[in-house]
Amino acid sequence: MKTKLRNPFSELTKQQYCIWLGSMLVIVLSAVICGTFDPLSVGTSLLGVTMLIFMAKGDVFAQILTIFFCLLYGAVSYTFSYYGEMITYLGMTLPVCLFTLVSWLRHPYKKGEVKVADVTKKSIAVITLFSIVVTVIFYFILEYFNTPNLFFSTVSITTSFFAACLAFLRSPYYALAYGANDIVLVILWVLASFEDISYISMVACFAVFLFNDIYAFFNWRKIKRRQRM
Repeated sequence: MKTKLRNPFSELTKQQYCIWLGSMLVIVLSAVICGTFDPLSVGTSLLGVTMLIFMAKGDVFAQILTIFFCLLYGAVSYTFSYYGEMITYLGMTLPVCLFTLVSWLRHPYKKGEVKVADVTKKSIAVITLFSIVVTVIFYFILEYFNTPNLFFSTVSITTSFFAACLAFLRSPYYALAYGANDIVLVILWVLASFEDISYISMVACFAVFLFNDIYAFFNWRKIKRRQRM
């Protein structure tokens, strides 16, 4: 017998479809209205919101999309010499996503859905310690490459690393950490847009990401309650 492939898009609820399509519409319209439809930036943003709606479901498919998002976002960041973002996503977030993919596959609740876990105080302490170490190391790397907006680029590394670790640990709080990272990234790309308006689509991208991550946090809390009933 042939194994029927799972279609993750068919498992989205009406609410999730509305959030996903609405997010894509905002991104496309922001690029069109500004008259700066850059295919790479817009395509990366659209992939990002698709990734996030599946992250909000705790769907392992999200981790596969995240791998491709990291590659594309690294390319977009390189075009503005945001080496911090490029190095963070290609050298840190991407490898963590690979480990997270394995972790989620090893801890399924049901087909396609990861089992939500609690995070201990010890885990938080370890993540915090490693976040500080990673931040200090990357600060000097970014400074060496004369990275624009060095302060916000460095803060982005801290929040991104912390969020990626929480996602690996399958904690709902990963979404809040990514939400903090989204705020930093909105600031970064607003600053970039002052020099090149084509990056306005990236501002819209991370503003939409923030909304999606807030939704993800509450949805993961709901999933956690359902799984433990």
